[in-house]
Amino acid sequence: MTDTADLQAILDRQAITDLIYRYCRAVDRLDVPLGHSIWNQNSFADYGAEFYQGDGPGVIDKICREHGYLLHHAHQVTNILIALDGDKAGSESYCIATLQLGEPENIKQFMVWSRYIDSWSRPNGRWGLDKRIAIRDFDEVRNVTQLAQHHIGKRDSTDPSYKLLGF
Repeated sequence: MTDTADLQAILDRQAITDLIYRYCRAVDRLDVPLGHSIWNQNSFADYGAEFYQGDGPGVIDKICREHGYLLHHAHQVTNILIALDGDKAGSESYCIATLQLGEPENIKQFMVWSRYIDSWSRPNGRWGLDKRIAIRDFDEVRNVTQLAQHHIGKRDSTDPSYKLLGF
């Protein structure tokens, strides 16, 4: 590879990684437009027949609608591997989602360990997600006792991060 090709590969990997992170931000902040923005036109999301199979933006709609009933939720992505092939790419990333529901005196916490197997393309110079296969590797449910009530973080655009990041 040349220095220019190496630099372009780094930029491409970073752009795809940023979109993976934006997906997590979108579902944690219930930010539907941000979630829609990671998908290319005619994209497909396969989260299993029991949850969702359909167009990419539709899974964002479903997740944000269902997460609205939760007390708290957080998605962290790790182990991002990306294979580039010109204007196409594939990636695998691990996701740990922690979700809480119930009343303060009876909180259930769900933890889900998943992997996202993603196909990407760059039509018109912008990377976007063409297909996602979400594989749930394992999960658990348990009772939890909160250590404290937290009121600063919000699940919408009033969260302090929006002012700082501008999106």
